[in-house]
Amino acid sequence: MLSEIEKRLMSETQFLKRLEKLESAMARLQERIEDLEDLRDLEGAIAENGGKPLIPWEEAKKDLDLE
Repeated sequence: MLSEIEKRLMSETQFLKRLEKLESAMARLQERIEDLEDLRDLEGAIAENGGKPLIPWEEAKKDLDLE
């Protein structure tokens, strides 16, 4: 039969494993929230600028000093 100390250590180990799973799930949820916020911002920018003419890549690079 397990002693009280062994039972407590096992329950603490189980608790820590469960806590790690929760932390992992929270990190995945946070990433998903950030992705959804980025998508919302992108959709807003498309809606706002959808009718404007596009700028050719070569011109944009020059304007942004990327060359």
